[in-house]
Amino acid sequence: MKNKLILLIDKLRKNRKLSLEEYQTLIQGYSPEIAEYAATEAVNVRQQIYGNKVYVRGLIEISNICKNDCYYCGIRKSNPNCDRYRLSKEEILECCREGYELGFRTFVMQGGEDGYYTDDILCDVVSAIHQSFPDCAITLSMGERNKESYGKLYEAGAGRYLLRHETAEKEHYAKLHPKQMSYENRLKCLKDLKEIGYQVGCGFMVGSPYQSSLSLAMDLKFVEEFQPDMCGIGPFIPHKDTIFKEEKAGSVEMTCYLLSLIRLIYPPVLLPATTALGTLDRKGREKGILSGANVVMPNLSPLSVRKKYELYNNKISSGQESAQGLEELKVRMKEISYEVVCEKGDIIKL
Repeated sequence: MKNKLILLIDKLRKNRKLSLEEYQTLIQGYSPEIAEYAATEAVNVRQQIYGNKVYVRGLIEISNICKNDCYYCGIRKSNPNCDRYRLSKEEILECCREGYELGFRTFVMQGGEDGYYTDDILCDVVSAIHQSFPDCAITLSMGERNKESYGKLYEAGAGRYLLRHETAEKEHYAKLHPKQMSYENRLKCLKDLKEIGYQVGCGFMVGSPYQSSLSLAMDLKFVEEFQPDMCGIGPFIPHKDTIFKEEKAGSVEMTCYLLSLIRLIYPPVLLPATTALGTLDRKGREKGILSGANVVMPNLSPLSVRKKYELYNNKISSGQESAQGLEELKVRMKEISYEVVCEKGDIIKL
């Protein structure tokens, strides 16, 4: 079995694609030894494109108000224990100013699907950031909007958009979301974003409730076919105020293995070592980078609200996870022979 799995990884490295059944075989055949082999291949592939650079993005969590009721999320609409907040335009710009001084050249505005942020209001914020920091990239992660809205935000200066597909299996999607949310619409949004010209990021949770090896294989197949510019994956972590509060968290090891496979599927992809990895494992960030990731997203949000944006239990926002901890992050990356670089860090297409 070991030899078969190694051959499949070699085939993936060479062809950049496998059948659904082959992806499932790789997932079911996970072992530390196979993961180490995949990581070595992934790091070699990434090294050829990005060297030992790790790109940093400044994350600004602008609102934890959300109209949706995703079953796994701590800021879901029906959570009465969530201490809600919303940042003003000036507060967001102040985060950018602080981040710029620290060296950040990409700002990621993330938030729940908050109806306050109409096209006019959000375009005004994006335009102000673009005018104030013209040498910086603006990334949005504001959920599902219509194509016209995405187009206006693109014209205002946003060049990247993150929208996790969460799972590529329709039946699985329905078990994680209320019926008002549509798997088809999520995919339509991703398609619209790509057609407009954004650098687009998708992504999924690893170890979420009801997830199977087939679900994960379908996620890998989706990444192969969609070829995202960015792909954010992280282990599922339960939140105490959701119906999944008693569920087991996803695996750091499986997440890192899948990072390696994604790097082999689409070598140029910008691949974050996510906060969820760092939450479950003190060395999670480093493990992600050593598996093929090349992006980290420290938190630039005001200190007063960081604990309020709790998507899952014990989400970390201090130390190397914070923008103020950038120097610590640089030291920790240097210890594993990587260099944190403060530049826009666009995808390098082959």
